Formats: sequence, structure tokens, C-alpha cells
Amino acid sequence: MNKILWLVAACLGLFACKTTKTSKTPPPDENALLWKISGKGLSQPSWLYGTIHMICASDFVISDSLKSAFRQSNKIYLELDMDDPQMDAKMLRLAVNKGKKLTDIFSKEDYAKLNTFFRDTIGMPLALLNPLKPITLLSLIYLKGLPCTQQESYEMNFVKMAREQKKDIEGLESLEDQFNAFDKIPDDQQAKMIMELVNNYHDQKAEFEKMIRNYKAQNLQALQDEIEKSPDMKGQEEVLLIDRNKNWVPRIDSAAHRQPTLFAVGAGHLGGENGLIRLLRKQGFTLTPVK
Repeated sequence: MNKILWLVAACLGLFACKTTKTSKTPPPDENALLWKISGKGLSQPSWLYGTIHMICASDFVISDSLKSAFRQSNKIYLELDMDDPQMDAKMLRLAVNKGKKLTDIFSKEDYAKLNTFFRDTIGMPLALLNPLKPITLLSLIYLKGLPCTQQESYEMNFVKMAREQKKDIEGLESLEDQFNAFDKIPDDQQAKMIMELVNNYHDQKAEFEKMIRNYKAQNLQALQDEIEKSPDMKGQEEVLLIDRNKNWVPRIDSAAHRQPTLFAVGAGHLGGENGLIRLLRKQGFTLTPVK
């Protein structure tokens, strides 16, 4: 169960980062995953990096410019404090759907189909997950969508690097904050999202692979275009992305003014009218793309 919960923590952001919308096309030279944050009275720059929470090991790259930004930063902020020794216990507490089970949420027909899918495609008995909230299933489905068996997590590698370089890790939000956002989505809507993925799994898998290609190309606009087409999170942008971005901006502002800091969040949080790049610029910061 601990392994399952770690996978959930590592990739909950996969689908949250598929919900953003954009209203303006960024200039081509602004398609970048790494951004220098300066201005607004900062004595030293900080950095913003867009991750993909899980990726095939063969596609995993930490560029020299990212390594340099990491070295220059005194503190590392992720979406969550993945170095928290209480993470497993918190995840277990928050992932359990008190008073309900998956068998109470899905129709008998959908549960049977989902059970077969998890057995044959995910390689895991659904009964093992029956006490958990539906949203946790989405994370495991997205993880299985990767076209490989050897996978890497940027966040967990950053935790390892921070330990080696003796840098503190903090989170822009707590695990409770993240689950509270997901909990605002009604159970029946979560179930609908899951069944849409299951019923269109091969199409969704192809779309996810395309998203990875766009991520590797650092093409924020292409990522935004793919995200807008995604049917599984329609109507959830405000809860899962926009509100969280707006909550993070003052925390980024405060941390950057204290010391040079690297902020690493899902790439879907960067672009768009309500993405972190534009929100931070509106606060008076200068954000410069770094290749």
C-alpha cells in the first residue's frame, strides 16, 4: 500500500496539469521550461522550472542550465514537500474515502469494467484500492500510460539532489491543500473522468505520449493546445489549476525575496493567462526564459 500511495503522491499532478487554458499565444522564444525570476527588488535571481511528474527514464534529462540554477539556489520549493518524513502517513489518511468505497461510487457495470481494466492493463487488483478516493485511480492510470517500464520523477530526483547539496525542500502547498482541491470535485464527476479514460484509453494514451513529446521539445504552446483539447478535466480548471496558481504567487514572492530559490512545479502551471509566468509578471517580476 505504501508503494501505491507513493505513486499517487508522485503523479497526482499529472492530471491537474492537464487542465489549464490559454487565451494568448506566447512568443516562440518564450517556449522554455526554465525561467529566471528577477526584478521587483531581488538582490539575486530565483528560478522557475516546469516538470512533468513522471517520465520514461530514457527521456529524463536534467540540463546543464537546470543544474546551474539548482546549485545557485539556497532552497528548493516543489508543489509538495516530498522530503516530509510524514508523507506516507498523511497520504494514507487523506487518500482514504471515509464512509464510502469505490463500490459505492461506481455503478455495478462501470465497476466491473474498471475491475477488468485494472487487472489486465494496470496489473493491480481493484479490490486493493477499494477504500481510496476515486481521484487516486486517475494518477495510476496516467502513470501506466507511459510507454515504458523504467520511469523517473523530476521531483524525487530534486529531493535526492537537495540532500546531496544540503539544501532545504519545502512545498508551495500542503498535501492537505492538494487533496482539498481534488475533494471539491464531486465523487460522481471523478467517476465520470475515470470511465472516460478507461473507455478511451488507447486514444488518451496516444495523447499523453504526444504531451511528453511536446514537453521534451519545451513547447509550451503545443502543450497548451493539447491541454485545451483534453476532455477528461473539462470544467475543473478553476479548482485544480487557477486557484492553486494564485495561491502560490505570494509564496513565491516571499520566498524569492528571502533567498535565491528554485521553484519546480508541473509544466501545466507555467503557461496561459492564469499561468505562473504571467501572474508573476503582473506582480512586477521579470521572467526570462533560459534554454
